[in-house]
Amino acid sequence: MKPTKTFASLLEAFFTDRLMKQRQASPNTIASYRDTFRLLLRYLQEYRNKRPSSITLADLSVSAITGFLDYLEKQRGNKPRSRNIRLAAIRSFFHYIAFEEPGRAELIQHVLAIPQKRWHRRLVSFLSPTETDTLIKMTNSKTKGGRRDYALLLLASQTGLRVSELIGLTYKDVVFGKTTHLYCHGKGRKERCVPVTKSTAKILKDWMREQNGDPDDPIFTNARGHTLSRDGVAYILKKYVKLAEQRCPSLKSKRVSPHVLRHTNAVNLLQAGVDQATIALWLGHESVETTQIYLHADMKYKEKVLRKFAGDKKRSVRYKPNDQLLVFLNSL
Repeated sequence: MKPTKTFASLLEAFFTDRLMKQRQASPNTIASYRDTFRLLLRYLQEYRNKRPSSITLADLSVSAITGFLDYLEKQRGNKPRSRNIRLAAIRSFFHYIAFEEPGRAELIQHVLAIPQKRWHRRLVSFLSPTETDTLIKMTNSKTKGGRRDYALLLLASQTGLRVSELIGLTYKDVVFGKTTHLYCHGKGRKERCVPVTKSTAKILKDWMREQNGDPDDPIFTNARGHTLSRDGVAYILKKYVKLAEQRCPSLKSKRVSPHVLRHTNAVNLLQAGVDQATIALWLGHESVETTQIYLHADMKYKEKVLRKFAGDKKRSVRYKPNDQLLVFLNSL
């Protein structure tokens, strides 16, 4: 009889064999799954008195998993979307062990039956041109950090790159010429080219020349010369938003995150008359349907559509045939 594998060996094989070798999952996916199980193990240790080294599959009951999900929402303040992401990672693990440990079919079936939580889709938030300009102008061009932040915020708001794509840019990813563009390594290992305006290209070129890095070096680094982290970008943005609020009070009512700059770029493209398919390609969306969220958020676009309907204010006149024609038709 085949010996039962331990939870530790199954979890290790799930990451090394299933995710890395078989599925060749992206580093972001692996990091997200890793964080999920780190949180799960800490929860089991703190609230279930189970040391990570002594956990068995039997400890991962439905009550334990649902308790963990409740803990994420109530104790850590996670939103339903974040809760669902953690559940998806756990489900993926249980799909894997279904083939490795078929004797645990009942437990696996019960865990896989845990439903995702529904959530309300809110309108996306974006910045107006005035808010964007005010935010970028808060940087200090007299300091090295200020010049980096200026290039960073300008590039983020104009290209709509994700944070991971932005901090992952290297010197070899930028192609200067008559038209400057970036090679972007996007979500799900999808690559795309994003054009950059001449003015932004000059700012970026000056910053890269100042750094004088090698082809594989990151363009945006922290004070220690290491790749700028996601938290670092969020910190930089928060600092300048705080300063910009003094000159642009409308920013006080908005929760500005790095992803809001991506939304801002999408709405700017939409208002410029760019079609949804092109915007989806520009942003690296999996489907054009993803781009439809900007149609709901942009009131200017809706007002433009409304004006097309209300453009002709003349009263419509219904065609009325003469009497002879009516007589003819009625006689048929």
